[in-house]
Amino acid sequence: MNMVTDIEVEKALEKTMTAVQDYKMIGKDVSVYYGEKRALFDVNLNIRKNTVTALIGPSGCGKSTFLRCLNRMNDTIDGCRVTGKITLDTADIYDPNLDVVELRARVGMVFQKPNPFPKSIYENVAYGPKIHGLARTKAQMDEIVEKSLQRAGLWNEVKDRLNEPGTGLSGGQQQRLCIARAVAVSPEVILMDEPCSALDPIATAKVEELIHELRANFTIVIVTHSMQQAARVSQRTAMFHLGNLVEENDTDKMFTNPDDQRTQDYIMGRFG
Repeated sequence: MNMVTDIEVEKALEKTMTAVQDYKMIGKDVSVYYGEKRALFDVNLNIRKNTVTALIGPSGCGKSTFLRCLNRMNDTIDGCRVTGKITLDTADIYDPNLDVVELRARVGMVFQKPNPFPKSIYENVAYGPKIHGLARTKAQMDEIVEKSLQRAGLWNEVKDRLNEPGTGLSGGQQQRLCIARAVAVSPEVILMDEPCSALDPIATAKVEELIHELRANFTIVIVTHSMQQAARVSQRTAMFHLGNLVEENDTDKMFTNPDDQRTQDYIMGRFG
């Protein structure tokens, strides 16, 4: 009898370990305070490897606040305090001894509005690798820049104008340049905060196609107000409301048979 129990316990532990190995980042009891105001309430959310996880919910629900916890961007906001624990692989990213610059190389970010540096297209992509010493020679840097622009689906459009300003590109091209800049330092996770909200439908489609391709090599977390976009690009979806994580599940299930009425109401456009 004990032998069967031991085997069952062993299998359960093995299953748990496998599950943990499937996660790139684990958030446990994450709360965020801006001064006295509490913006997130004990959020428990695990981010799976090589998966696109969409964070949805009405404005002010906490989804962007949670996203910024994942690479400590909230550190830059005066009076902001984060409690709970977030790990990247097994490392606590809020460990006082952790190098935040190194963390942000591993967990890159693409913002709502394209924000290329006032430099050439080449220098925009080369900036991160230069800071982190990823290339020893000009040839190595050339290779990183070309590979990053190819990954961002931009190389063929800009290969003959690499010395022109990045700010001279169209909005959609600028956003893909920012994605190229993010992937140039070989991050493990890419955070995207409404990356298509300032783009037209054609540019949006290109970025969505790019997100799909990047998933093979990166773990992606995207905040989006577009239910259609969340359904198209993600495999997992997490619903936030009033600073709480309402539920998280496979995207197909969330959009067809959610567990919580608030998710159903939001997806159906009844509030938000």
